Amino acid sequence: MKKILAIGAHPDDVEFGVSGLLIKEINNGAQVKIIVCSLGEAGSNGTPEGRKVEAESAAKHIGAEFQYVDMGGDCHIEDTPANRKLIAEIIRTWKPDIVLAPSLTENQHPDHLAVAHIARSASRLARYGGLEDLKSLPVHSIEALYYYPSSAEFDKRPDIIIDVTTEYSKWAEAMSLHESQMKTRGYINLVTSKAKYLGATVGVDYAIGLWANDSIMIDTLEKLGSSRKYK
Repeated sequence: MKKILAIGAHPDDVEFGVSGLLIKEINNGAQVKIIVCSLGEAGSNGTPEGRKVEAESAAKHIGAEFQYVDMGGDCHIEDTPANRKLIAEIIRTWKPDIVLAPSLTENQHPDHLAVAHIARSASRLARYGGLEDLKSLPVHSIEALYYYPSSAEFDKRPDIIIDVTTEYSKWAEAMSLHESQMKTRGYINLVTSKAKYLGATVGVDYAIGLWANDSIMIDTLEKLGSSRKYK
């Protein structure tokens, strides 16, 4: 049973970006925790209190735990030692096998990029036994760090593509629970269009892409999936 920690800057980032995959993994027996690092205080629609309720409801809908981590508020998240420590403490305490973070794409909300860097550094700090700030907690090494796209990222080729056709309906339901944000933009249509496009490239109805932080080690080629390009 894998444990997956999915980190988002805002209350809807994980749902829009990767919850279709999380639903699939939960159905396969994984435990999932969603971390949100702000309550969307600077957003055009919704209140921080309301958006927290939406995020909690969406996490519950897909079967995940939810935790809010205060990093100073929307548009104020920075990649600092203190914020790295916050996430490293969660990694040492909850002991995930896999961490999912926003992509490292520069041209996006600055909070997304900051959280990506925080997650990458925290994943490393969590395994450093001599780090005085974290000595009260046992070290923990994750198996892998992957990055998921924001709702607006279409142009970057993913390293990994996952079929989420079966999970799409529940995924759309989870996104719809962020009702306040539907007043800002048609996010479900936006995310669905991207998932359909990516799915079409590999011959399925809907798919989600990830980028690997590090090279992936296998012992045989048969453990790799197929490439639709050559079929």
